Amino acid sequence: MIRYVLPVLLFAGALPAHAQAPVKETPLIERAKLFGNPSKSGGKLSPDGRWLSWIAPRDGVLNVWVAPANDLAQARPLTEEKVRPIRSSFWSPDSTTLLFIQDKGGDENFLLYGVNVASGKQINYTPFEKTRVRIVQISSKMKDRILVGINNRDARWHDVHSLDLASGKLTLVQQNDGYGGYVADELLNLRIASKARTDGGMQYFRLSDGKVESTPLAEVGLEDAQTTSPLGFTVDGKTLYWTDSRGRNTSALLAQDVASGKTTVVAQDPRTDIADALYDMRTGKVQAYTVNYLQQEYLPLTDELKADLAFLKKNTKGQFTVTSRTDADDKWLVAVDAVTAPPSSWLYERKTKKLTRLYVTRPELEGAPLVPMHAQQIKARDGLTLVSYLTLPQASKATAGGKATQAVPMVLLVHGGPWARDTYGYNGYHQWLANRGYAVLSVNFRGSTGFGKQFISAGDLQWGRKMHDDLLDAVQWAVQSGVTTADKVAIMGGSYGGYATLAGMAFTPTTFACGVDIVGPSNLFTLLQTIPPYWEAGKQQFYKRMGDPTTEEGKALLKERSPLNFAQNIQRPLLIGQGANDPRVNVAESDQIVAAMAAKNIPVTYVLFPDEGHGFARPVNNIAFNAVTENFLGQCLSGRAEPIGATLKASTAQVKHGAEFAPGLKEALQ
Repeated sequence: MIRYVLPVLLFAGALPAHAQAPVKETPLIERAKLFGNPSKSGGKLSPDGRWLSWIAPRDGVLNVWVAPANDLAQARPLTEEKVRPIRSSFWSPDSTTLLFIQDKGGDENFLLYGVNVASGKQINYTPFEKTRVRIVQISSKMKDRILVGINNRDARWHDVHSLDLASGKLTLVQQNDGYGGYVADELLNLRIASKARTDGGMQYFRLSDGKVESTPLAEVGLEDAQTTSPLGFTVDGKTLYWTDSRGRNTSALLAQDVASGKTTVVAQDPRTDIADALYDMRTGKVQAYTVNYLQQEYLPLTDELKADLAFLKKNTKGQFTVTSRTDADDKWLVAVDAVTAPPSSWLYERKTKKLTRLYVTRPELEGAPLVPMHAQQIKARDGLTLVSYLTLPQASKATAGGKATQAVPMVLLVHGGPWARDTYGYNGYHQWLANRGYAVLSVNFRGSTGFGKQFISAGDLQWGRKMHDDLLDAVQWAVQSGVTTADKVAIMGGSYGGYATLAGMAFTPTTFACGVDIVGPSNLFTLLQTIPPYWEAGKQQFYKRMGDPTTEEGKALLKERSPLNFAQNIQRPLLIGQGANDPRVNVAESDQIVAAMAAKNIPVTYVLFPDEGHGFARPVNNIAFNAVTENFLGQCLSGRAEPIGATLKASTAQVKHGAEFAPGLKEALQ
């Protein structure tokens, strides 16, 4: 998946003279408050309930911290990364060790590390070069070890190893000669192996004692490949849960009796796929599931959690998510997202129905002028419904229902993937851009996931065509609804969203006032030539959904849909940001379109970060690029912008081309 999720980080600014009076009344939110390090994030309860861990800055860099769950004042850092932030961590089953993965400079060669909570000793469990580790299974029933996949023998395939957490010893469990992935049971026995078909579909095989059966347990074609897969086993190993779209459009939650093969529908929703659920900590049986159409909600299946979920819904302000549970299931960690307040994490004690706020991710945003997000259902020209999210600045003078009464400039913010989706909730980029005076619209265009297999398949071979038409239709809706005017819309996004930006600039050169492309592919043929080797299992699906570079017809399609080949048509200002170490969208994707535009004397500004990959993980780099972005948008759309100031010097940014085309950039480099 060519996915880049824009980091939840943002910034602020001084007021240019052209800003409108109504916007001036809204206090500017400082950059660091939106895009700097969060104060705390990624909280996790240890399985035994004794500890709480989280990610927080140590000497300005995000590291892993831990504290007794009943005394957060005793918090201490466990790691000491000096440059690259640790962005998540998770507990060992025996509650003695915190585990995390880390790469170098964004190369996505993630290695697995562990830190002992008592001693503070850190160990690299996978000390290999050019290797990417995968977690295959962590079980609450097997406390001393976990299963990991390692591709150090053959970069395309992950061999499964048992990792002894105390000693660090790796023991080969299964050599992988062509399987995309494995599913293990709670005793860490490998039970299912998946294999890609040449038509982009998938086969699932039973596996026992290291031997894969010759006849598939299940087989799905391309249409169901992204919406059907096994989720996991109950503790007794007798039931296998699936998310499954076979014979229906949206994927249902199914329970399959392993002995008989019989399946039972546990939950389904005609609007959206079901893949996330809460499982009994003792038995592994499903207790509740989530539905996420316009917003996420939990629906109980048994009486055990009904009262808890009802209590949380009543007593939290916003959308809540259960992020962590103890083995005894007596304590939960619950994240609460109110959209117009920074997300917070709460401890929920089930026996006493006690809810205690533990931390706010960005306390400096409490009381800031954050604005609501409004879910919209927009019709595409062929009748498809596009679930979208609109954030309006205060200058829109919006009604409580989210209807703008004053047109303002708009940024169309396009998600990556493209097999991913936008969701409802606090979004740092929406808040930043709205605070600068822009309406912000994020659209789940065809090909986005979560809305059934037909919606995904409607995007097949439609890069730069019907997928792009959906974005144009959404812009037209915004103009007709009075949100914006046709001459004041910018397009911006990362990964596929970067491609959509380049497509907008090259294929519809007068539609957008300007564009901001972050790690976006410009040439679909070279993109597919340079995908990482460990994506081998998904390669055929790329070919079938994007265009097949091994056929003449596919080559012609990829050529036709590549913005690089139409760079001479670009007429409007373009800003490009790229990480030099990006393994998904190679740096050449940005280099070549900048070179093509420069050869035709077409203005373009290009900022490269030598220590980043597919997106900007280091806050100083993210802030630097966004500082350039808001000044660029300010010139293009007449919104507010803080001077770039010293942000570039604090980062590793290299302006490779076109500093003169971005306001304040040349001065900031001096």
